[in-house]
Amino acid sequence: MSKRDLKKYINELNKEQLENQIIELYDKFSEVKVYYDFVFNPREEQLIREARIKISNEYFPVRTKKAKLRRSVAQKFIKHYRTLGVDAFLIADLMLFNIEIAQAYSSEKAIKPELLYKSMLTSYEQAIAFLMDKGILDEFKNRLVAINQETISQKWSNKYEFNAILERLDY
Repeated sequence: MSKRDLKKYINELNKEQLENQIIELYDKFSEVKVYYDFVFNPREEQLIREARIKISNEYFPVRTKKAKLRRSVAQKFIKHYRTLGVDAFLIADLMLFNIEIAQAYSSEKAIKPELLYKSMLTSYEQAIAFLMDKGILDEFKNRLVAINQETISQKWSNKYEFNAILERLDY
């Protein structure tokens, strides 16, 4: 069904029928419930706080001894929050926090798989693209520079790629 057909169908419904359909969608689909829960009670800071705890638990686990180092956990939160329409500053903060927590971990323990360095570079590129898209790059300049400096001081294998990205931004 196209949007046009949907609009036509909605216009044919009376107010009560439309309310019943929305309530039915709310009951049937958890995504609709999550969306409406967010719309009526955003609690954005709390959502970001919970995401930060779960992301940091990937690197510094509370219950187990072994870190999982999964970038996908952060990516899931970021994608979900973008879909919900969480404030761009909060999403950007979470994107950079993901890289910073990985750097905190790698400063304490040597990371063997090169895959983590590569995935953090991808996260860095995505964060910069997001910041540019939202027009808030300058507000996060210091953190971007700090992340780049940390890759150099920790001697990450792809430190030159991080640096090249930053140089293209004239920072």
